[in-house]
Amino acid sequence: MTTDVVIVGAGPVGLSLAMDLQSRGVQVTMAETRRYAEPPNVKCNHVAARTMERFRTLGVAQKLRNAGLPPDHPNDVAFRTSVTGLELTRIPIPSREHRYTATGGPDTWWPTPEPPHRINQLFLEPILLEHTASLPGVQLLNRTQVTSFEQDASGVTATAIDLDTGHERRIRGRFLVGCDGGSSTVRKAIGAKLEGTPVIQRVQSTYIRAPGLLARIPQPRAWSYYSVNPRRCGTVFAIDGYETWLVHNHLNPSEPEFDSVDRDWSIRQILGVGEDFQYDVISKEDWVGRRLVADRFRDRNVFIAGDAAHLWVPYAGYGMNAGIADALNLSWLLAARLQGWGGERILDAYEAERQPITDQVSRFAMDHAAKMIKARSAVPADIETNAAERERMGREAYELNVQQFCCAGLNFGYFYDRSPIIVRDGETPPEYTMGDFTESTVPGCRAPHFWLPDGRSLYDAFGKGYTLLRFDGTADVVPLASAAAARGMPLTVLELEGVERPAAYRHKLLLCRDDQHVAWRGDEVPSDPAALVQRLCGDA
Repeated sequence: MTTDVVIVGAGPVGLSLAMDLQSRGVQVTMAETRRYAEPPNVKCNHVAARTMERFRTLGVAQKLRNAGLPPDHPNDVAFRTSVTGLELTRIPIPSREHRYTATGGPDTWWPTPEPPHRINQLFLEPILLEHTASLPGVQLLNRTQVTSFEQDASGVTATAIDLDTGHERRIRGRFLVGCDGGSSTVRKAIGAKLEGTPVIQRVQSTYIRAPGLLARIPQPRAWSYYSVNPRRCGTVFAIDGYETWLVHNHLNPSEPEFDSVDRDWSIRQILGVGEDFQYDVISKEDWVGRRLVADRFRDRNVFIAGDAAHLWVPYAGYGMNAGIADALNLSWLLAARLQGWGGERILDAYEAERQPITDQVSRFAMDHAAKMIKARSAVPADIETNAAERERMGREAYELNVQQFCCAGLNFGYFYDRSPIIVRDGETPPEYTMGDFTESTVPGCRAPHFWLPDGRSLYDAFGKGYTLLRFDGTADVVPLASAAAARGMPLTVLELEGVERPAAYRHKLLLCRDDQHVAWRGDEVPSDPAALVQRLCGDA
């Protein structure tokens, strides 16, 4: 069996990579150990705005937007003495029926065509799977485990086992990408090592069915409930908006094992219900919060992405989302190489760009985890009877957590400053935090979004490869277009003279990659446009 790219793992990261590669005409074979449509674990609850922007390009954003919680279910985050107890504060986040039109909230101002979407992986993954499996050029091999692979100068040969029959097969591809999770076989095979902090916190996590809980919760509803009391602190997520819930019991540093505390007792303390309350355990989803990033993301023709490359406490929902960002960064680079216009060095950009960013995001998450652990250890004993203490804790909880649930910085602020295919011009990209950022067109940053006169998003008009934004019609772009054509580099010229745009667009010309990051900018084409094209193609 031969293909262009072998993808090991068909979770959200692998599926996103396959979708994007297919959109570029790349043949993909995916190996997945689970059966087709086997339900995933109850993990990610959030699709970030940056991810939704890319899903918009791939044609699945609206499908996802139509799934998950009921349309009118608030996506708020409520902080209470228990889920059914007294409210301390609330972070308002619009329901999906108001997501595009809501104003006034801490994340409704975001400059994007696709705001974030709260949806559990139980609903997300089947949509991605069905969409990907229907695409021509994508072959999905379920109940198939890649056990080993060998590399040579022209590609990779993987050995895979059919887990039902024991039959062994060979899959030959130009490249192989491990999207096979935290225990990644591919990562281990290329000798990459996870480095960082192996244990930050343990979380006793339980997926439950509790049809009677919603009626006991003081209105209005929320997507997430933080339970804050001196007995147990935990987090509860509404999964279907009716009867299924995910309960995270955050274990204290003095509780080193998952069975350190009674699970049923803890759930009841977090929910604020007595022994008479009935619920069923659907599954146990215990997990360890870590901060680990692989020391390398590549060995020649083999790459790793997602949890195979990095693991951290999932604050701000940036576990899966960072993995999808890996996949969509890698996809266009692999396609460029396969299509012949990308030079060998273009593939060096993947590790140079994604490894520093994932390390940085992991530290944001770890720092936030440390603050949350400290806050949970300082819950006043009288919080349920002392209104002043509830007011104080509410203020502190809001200030600490609004940045993770409305994390504009992690969505739009990160930049690539070590890439071999981005032409820096001496200006330093603006710093960002988890919650805040400054729009910028410094090369390496995400090109700020704006709406075109015809109602499309700027990103809707981007072509494959590179797009040259021309804000001044007097700027001669023919030499650059000619150099790109001679090299075979895809280049779309987008005429934007007179179009209203953010103030960050100060130059007459801006060259963007189709992953929306700025590659070069200037007021005129360089004197040697061929040299610029060589750099962008990974030849220089």
